[in-house]
Amino acid sequence: MNNIELIATSTFGLEAVVGEEVRELGYTDVRVENGKVTFRSDLSAIPRANLWLRSADRIRLKVGEFQARTFDELFEQTKKLPWSDWLPKNACFPVDGRSVKSTLFSVSDCQAIVKKAIVDHMQGTYNQSWFEEDGPLYRIEVALLKDVATLTIDTSGVALHKRGYRGLIGGAPLKETMAAALIRLSRWNPDTTLIDPFCGSGTIPIEAALIGQNVAPGMNREFASEHWPVIPKELWRQARMETHDLANYDRPLEIIGTDIDDEVLKVARLNAEEAMVNDAIHFQRMDVSQVRSSKKYGKIICNPPYGERLGEQQEIERMYQKMGDVFQALDTWSFYVLTSNENFERIIGKKASRKRKLFNGNLKVDYYQFFGPRPPRPNREGERRSGRVLSETAK
Repeated sequence: MNNIELIATSTFGLEAVVGEEVRELGYTDVRVENGKVTFRSDLSAIPRANLWLRSADRIRLKVGEFQARTFDELFEQTKKLPWSDWLPKNACFPVDGRSVKSTLFSVSDCQAIVKKAIVDHMQGTYNQSWFEEDGPLYRIEVALLKDVATLTIDTSGVALHKRGYRGLIGGAPLKETMAAALIRLSRWNPDTTLIDPFCGSGTIPIEAALIGQNVAPGMNREFASEHWPVIPKELWRQARMETHDLANYDRPLEIIGTDIDDEVLKVARLNAEEAMVNDAIHFQRMDVSQVRSSKKYGKIICNPPYGERLGEQQEIERMYQKMGDVFQALDTWSFYVLTSNENFERIIGKKASRKRKLFNGNLKVDYYQFFGPRPPRPNREGERRSGRVLSETAK
């Protein structure tokens, strides 16, 4: 178990962000591909990746990969894989599936064949004909792409965007993993003021506070693989101790979340309290047109309403025009806006420095990035005191 292959799945467009996070954890054998980041390590990477990766969707254990154009090939190759190295005889192992551009296009048939092949393998290992499946969960996936079958086990259980702090949500909230990625793409420095003028239930400010205080996003939740006998409990204990040792709860931050809805702000405050970062965020009722700051430099990161429903477009455009006025007033700040409106630059009267195509759920969106001037470098005494140098506003 000293050379396992893990897959951190990713939302389209965020693969490079996830890859950067994986490397920051110290893993070097990293491959960034469409929808996933693959890396190799030992068993300790399972708890560490689940606890620390902010932008990944799930962490999957790769059991095997092979070409399969017939059901017989799928069955025999699956049966050969080392399932009993991972699954105890009481394992609960449902099988999910997907197929893209492959000869074996019936997903339900592929799932049934993989399930039967694993059962046959387990029967040979444990010398029993029936398995109760009343033990730990090992959710298996058979993914076929261009006739290549990849067999994985989900180590996360509940998806990684479920941090555990957002019990109360409304509308169409931004996933925590997406919010964390938007912050990372902005190259926000925790020494810099951050404002979200459309904070809603508080996801962007909360994720920024977790990043700023180096709090592991999975610290307060459980994972399916915590109950796997093959992973020593000591590895999970060490990984969780690391999250507590590296957290800097006392680090001062200036993070502001505003919204025009008092009720949604109540939810945001409750969520921040649940995430234990309520002291790091100031929530306030305010229209976007009122957003101002005495700070010379800062970043606005937001996910404003898109106006997808019929009849909303004029109202949304007026709101975007207000944002344009704010941009002009804070002319040394940087702005990062996620929206599906393809005319956003024209409406606000400013061309983005960079634009990144992403998906918010199933909706195609763009992340508009408007870079402000680079802040001055701190003096050497300040660098020694803080242990870091302010990064440039945007790269």
